[in-house]
Amino acid sequence: MGSTAGSFDTDEIADLAAQRHRSMSPSRGSALRPVDRSALPPGPRWPVFAQSVGLLRFRHRFVPWLHRRYGDVFTVRLIPQGRPLVLFTRPEHAKEIFAGDPEVFHAGKGNAILGPMMGEHSLLLQDSGQHRRARKLLMPAFNGHALHGYAALVTEVARAEVASWQRGQELRALDRMNALTLEVILRVVFGVTDDARLAQLRPRVNRTVDISPVVLLGWGWPRLQRYGPWKRTVENALELDRLIYAEIRERRRAPDLTERTDVLSRLIRIEDGGDALTDTELRDQLVTLLLAGHETTATALAWALYEVGRDPALLARSREAARTGDDAWLDAVLKESMRLHPVIAMVVRTLTKPATIGGWDLPAGVTIGPSILVAHARADNHPEPEAFRPERFLGQSPPVNTWIPFGGGVRRCIGAGFSLMEGVTVLREVLAAYDVTAVGDDEPKVRNITSVPRRGARIRVH
Repeated sequence: MGSTAGSFDTDEIADLAAQRHRSMSPSRGSALRPVDRSALPPGPRWPVFAQSVGLLRFRHRFVPWLHRRYGDVFTVRLIPQGRPLVLFTRPEHAKEIFAGDPEVFHAGKGNAILGPMMGEHSLLLQDSGQHRRARKLLMPAFNGHALHGYAALVTEVARAEVASWQRGQELRALDRMNALTLEVILRVVFGVTDDARLAQLRPRVNRTVDISPVVLLGWGWPRLQRYGPWKRTVENALELDRLIYAEIRERRRAPDLTERTDVLSRLIRIEDGGDALTDTELRDQLVTLLLAGHETTATALAWALYEVGRDPALLARSREAARTGDDAWLDAVLKESMRLHPVIAMVVRTLTKPATIGGWDLPAGVTIGPSILVAHARADNHPEPEAFRPERFLGQSPPVNTWIPFGGGVRRCIGAGFSLMEGVTVLREVLAAYDVTAVGDDEPKVRNITSVPRRGARIRVH
């Protein structure tokens, strides 16, 4: 399962990383069971590689085209071995999937492409009893009381970032929000305060986040890890592991461990009937929180500032909300940003037994999921879906399963509350200090499994 504090050396960390990449590779034969493809929903007959590239690289055009061409349910075939992915687009479909028996609807297997980076103990990759245990251990670090304690540090980090800006400066909002949310993750989640270690971690984390879809596709062929970008990705992951294990080892020995409020310290202190998280489990959960909670929030914030900067009336209302503490409005701005510009394209599950969804009888082994891209853009879910209208979320929630950036059911993102708290806090600090004006147009592009503003959501601050 892991190792005791202080027992890892460089060679052991290298062995652990290599083992993780081998065992979590999507191509490992024992994990791929045959799938009956005779009665799947319709989909393109393109080569498997072309469909995989379409979904991972050009999803913002490919998925809407599939919806127009094949209707509300369609199948895409992906590497390795042409594995079928069935996407659903209606809220009643999402309800069935989110309410499905977690022993049958396995999210961990559906997220297998992330395995080489996150590790087998990641909350996103575990299922059944293992997932329940991990979620139970992690939950106290993200409950309401804990979030309240994190807010002051998020405010401090946001103010320091905003104070570094200059009037009239043009910024790539994505870059500045990435830097800000990374600092929040390192200080609030990892609890790192040492400047030297922060300086070591920042570039390693940025390289981990900035992974091309081509590298993700390469996990299906482990031999590629000897070459080019795949080799550099593995080397960077190894160095990030070394830094994380060193932090865990030192934190376990910290004299003030019982007083510390960061997520890592809380997780080290937690025991479930004497069953505490091992160093390897801690590493996997920290990397999961890093990858799931850093770029996603940063991207939502970048799009929010860009959209606010395109509309003087929206800017005026948002600045007034920042000055008066109207967090409900800022929360609505952030949620509308997540709706109009989805950071994650879909929520997936892999069936361990046959199941019927949306009238389709699907076999065991097939991966399924609601399409966030389509659900957020349907006019019957959100009137005038192309318009940025925060009032959709003001004092009300959209119809159930029409807004799903955090997934749903027992697998709903454990960090959803943290993400929204962080986003509102950052918007408050930025808009209390500056007017923002969008510079030029922008559109989404795919980076790793997420979508970000292609031109960085450029703004000018006044």
